[in-house]
Amino acid sequence: MKTLALDGLIPATLTPLTEAFEVDEAALRDYIQWLLRFDGLKGFAVNMDTGEGPHLTREEKRRIVSIWKDEVKGRLPILAGVAGPSTASAVHEARDAEETGADGLVIFPIPAYAGQPLPPEIPVKYHETIAHSVSIPLILFQLQPSLSGVIFSRETLERLLEIESVVAIKEASFDPITFVNTVGTVKRASRKITLLTGNDNFILESFLLGAEGALIGFGTLAVAEQIRMLEQAKGGNFSEALGIYRRKVRPLANAIFSDPVRSYRARLKEALRTLGVLRNSHMRPPLLPLDAAQCQAVRDSLKKVGLLKA
Repeated sequence: MKTLALDGLIPATLTPLTEAFEVDEAALRDYIQWLLRFDGLKGFAVNMDTGEGPHLTREEKRRIVSIWKDEVKGRLPILAGVAGPSTASAVHEARDAEETGADGLVIFPIPAYAGQPLPPEIPVKYHETIAHSVSIPLILFQLQPSLSGVIFSRETLERLLEIESVVAIKEASFDPITFVNTVGTVKRASRKITLLTGNDNFILESFLLGAEGALIGFGTLAVAEQIRMLEQAKGGNFSEALGIYRRKVRPLANAIFSDPVRSYRARLKEALRTLGVLRNSHMRPPLLPLDAAQCQAVRDSLKKVGLLKA
C-alpha cells in the first residue's frame, strides 16, 4: 500500500474542454504544467466534481489520469475521483484509475445514499468492495447534500474508518459544527487518518479546527496565496496567515462559491481564463456557462483581491 503525505494544499483540478465539449488534451497539459510551477503543493485530485468528473465517460477518465501521470512524472501523488453510481461501475473506475497511474482514490457519495436514515451497510459494503478491488489507498468523501452528497452518521463513519486501505477523509459539509464532529470521530479512530478539508467556505478555519490538508476546488485559484497561508498557519504564524486569508483567499472564495454553488466550476474556469491560464471556459452540458454579468462579477472579484490588474 502506497503512503500518501497529504498535509497541505491539494487542488481538485479542472478539465479544459474544446468548443465541441471534448477534453482539450493540449490545454490540459498546459494547465498541468502551470500548476507544477507552484512549490508546496501536496498532490492533485483529478476527475473530481470540480473537473466535471461525473460528466466524463469512462475512457475520458482513463485518458485524463494517464495525461496527468505523464506530465507529473511522479513528483506528486495523483488522486482520482470514483463516482459509481453502482458498486460494479465503481470497481471498474477504481481499477481503471489504478491501471492508468493514480496513486489514490477519492470515493464519491452516490445516489443510492439518498434518503434518511441511510443504513451503514450500504456505504460500508460499497467502500469495502472498492477497497478489495485495488491496491492503492482510499479517501472517504463527506459532501454537503446541496451538491448531491451525504453526511455520514457517526456509526457509519466509524465503520468506514476501519477499512484498512482508508487513509484520509475529505470533509466538505460546508458546516463548521459537522466538521468539528467529524474531527472528533476521526481522532477516535484506531489508527492515523488524515483529515482533509473540502470546505472552500472556511479554509483557514478548518486548520484551526483540526484539518491537516485541504483537498479543494478553490485550490486551483490563488494557489501561491493558499500555500503561503497554510505554511504560515502550520508554523504558528497565525497573524500572517489570517492576513492572507482576509485580504486574498476568503473574499475570492466567497465570490467563487456564492449561490448557486453548482456554478462554482464555471466561475473557476472563467477566473483562470481571465488570468490567461485557460484558453476558454467551456462547460460540458448540462452544466451551463456564465452569462456576461456573471463573468464580470468574476473579473471584479479577481481585481478586488489584486490577482487581476485594472
